[in-house]
This record gives sequence, structure tokens and C-alpha cells, in this order.
Amino acid sequence: MPRSTASSKTPDATAAGAPADTRQRIITAAKEEFARYGIAGARVDRLAKQARTSKERVYAYFSSKEALYQHVAEQELTALVEATQLDTADLPGYAGILFDHFTAHPEHYRLITWGRLELPDSGPDAARPLQTTIARKIDQLRDAQRTGLLDPGWDPVDVLALINQIATTWAGQPEIAAAAAEYATNTSADARRAALVTAVERLFPRTS
Repeated sequence: MPRSTASSKTPDATAAGAPADTRQRIITAAKEEFARYGIAGARVDRLAKQARTSKERVYAYFSSKEALYQHVAEQELTALVEATQLDTADLPGYAGILFDHFTAHPEHYRLITWGRLELPDSGPDAARPLQTTIARKIDQLRDAQRTGLLDPGWDPVDVLALINQIATTWAGQPEIAAAAAEYATNTSADARRAALVTAVERLFPRTS
């Protein structure tokens, strides 16, 4: 009788089968691992276990831990861009959308921030997708100034920087967010959102 091959199956084959499934499980586990521990603190053997595969299989798909992080970070940035489209006629609304995204996905903010801290010199190729997005938004703001939607006295770069900073106030300062949950007059997340939207509205009023 032919010998059964069941005992020779790899964890990948028994868990999901297709290589694409294994790769996606690795990416999903890596998002959680990097968001929680950063790049230096992340462990490939731990995320491999979470992905139900082997450390060797992880390196078969990604040449290094840093390469895996870059791939995951690019996916997260793409998701962020798609979820937070800039409407130059409603910059306060855009700030609210950013707030909503990072409130719903705090791990996205942490994952991106780890890269800023640990890979500041990762090179132009790694930064290009984000830089392309930033350049496009700056061009949108310049167009808004030309058509009278935005005060031309502002430098568009400053507009984008200020809005992003205000919108991520609570995501970037979890200790103050925790204090607000206890000491604020209104402790709801809606109150935090309303405050930052109002701040942006006073700087860059809606024109729609």
C-alpha cells in the first residue's frame, strides 16, 4: 500500500494550504507584532507562531524583519490614504475623518510611529509612497487657494502639518487621552472629536 503523506504535511499545508494564505497570515501577524513591540522588539519566531507557520517560511517570503515591516507599513499607509480622502472645501471634516480612523485603528498609528522612530534613515524608496501622498495633498491645497477655497496667506505645507497634528492629538498623546477620560468636563470621545474639529474650523473654515 502507498504510504500516507499526512504525516509529512507542513503546518502551512494543514492550516490553510495555499502559499498565498500563509503569506497573508504572516502579514496579519506582523501587523499585530510590530504595532505592539516595534521593529527592534518584534520577534519573528513569535509572529511565525501566531501565523501558524515557521520562522524559515517567514524569511522565504520576506528577506528580513525590516523588509517585512516596510511591506506592512506600506499597506497601512495605503489603507490610511484610502480611508481619509482630503476635501479641501471641508478641512475640519477631514480632521474628523483622521480622528475617526485612528480611534478605530489605534494600532495603525502605533505601527507607523515605530517606523518613524526606528527607521529614520530607511532611504528614499521606503518613504516614496508617503511622500507621494503628501505631495498630492499639498497640490490639492494649492489648487484650493487658487480657486478661493483656502486663504492664500497660508503655506499649504503648514496647513497640512497643522491639520494632521491636531487630528492625531489624542492618538499621539494616550496619557492625556486617559486623563481626559477621567477629568474632562465631558469625558466622551465625541467631545474630543468635536474639540479638534472646532480647532481646525477656526483655522481653516469650511467653504461648502
